[in-house]
Amino acid sequence: MMEAWLADIPHEVSQYGRHRVLGTGKQGVLSLRLALDRRTVVKEQYSQVPLFAQKPMYLEESLPAMAYMYIISPSGGVLQGDTYRIDVALDEGAQAHFTTQGATRIYRMEDGFAAQAVSISAGRGSYVEYMPDQIIPYAGSRFYQKTSLRVHSEATAVYSEIITPGRTAMGESFQYDVCYLKVDAKDFDGAQRFSDAAVLEPKKRDVKEFGVLDRDVVGTVYVMAPAKFARQLSEQANSTLVKRGIVGGASVLPREMGITARMLGDSAGELREAAYDIAAITRKLVLGAPFGKIRKG
Repeated sequence: MMEAWLADIPHEVSQYGRHRVLGTGKQGVLSLRLALDRRTVVKEQYSQVPLFAQKPMYLEESLPAMAYMYIISPSGGVLQGDTYRIDVALDEGAQAHFTTQGATRIYRMEDGFAAQAVSISAGRGSYVEYMPDQIIPYAGSRFYQKTSLRVHSEATAVYSEIITPGRTAMGESFQYDVCYLKVDAKDFDGAQRFSDAAVLEPKKRDVKEFGVLDRDVVGTVYVMAPAKFARQLSEQANSTLVKRGIVGGASVLPREMGITARMLGDSAGELREAAYDIAAITRKLVLGAPFGKIRKG
């Protein structure tokens, strides 16, 4: 049976064919519930290959309760017909940082597309950072991702996305068919905070033309936080983007429920560091603690 979120695929993606949910190894599922028990621990976990999570690590002396976790896929990339679902829920007071073990590589597709749903729920007083590595869409690939954020007004969530032009070292730059990333955010009571989307179709529109992209890599950071932090978050995020020479800027979300920062850069690493800066600003304002980057292999 097709999952409900796959029943409303945007035309930019569905035009490449009906999505077929295939068999073993094609439907990755990861579901996690974290709770505070002196430190943040995993209370519930379910995974289905090719998705799983490594056990929590505790890396911060200043935040001993914060769990750092890798989301892992041993498949090496996202293939035609792949359907992934990642659900992360933090109970009251829990603190966690999530990342991936490496870039998300989207392979060439002859029919249809690949899709991923990410759902993040942050309960009262919780704090979560979900900062995966970059998406690399290969030539001829089609990818749809829907991210649903449900954040309590007294909780904080940092979520980032980075899209590269493709395998530039192989001469593939903006040769994918479509990369469609949608973010939908709500309060804990179900009230809409915002809805946003990044839709890139480089074969239909020259992304390098004036007014579209003047850098190759696109990044977005969303911060949902208590309203009292919104103005400071925006000011400090804009300041760090200017210092780094990043094209883009941060703006305050409706009802001062946080900020969104749009960024353009020449490399994924450049935008990743800028996203880390925004996470560091958020963590310092909300938790009064420094940000320690998770080690990558």
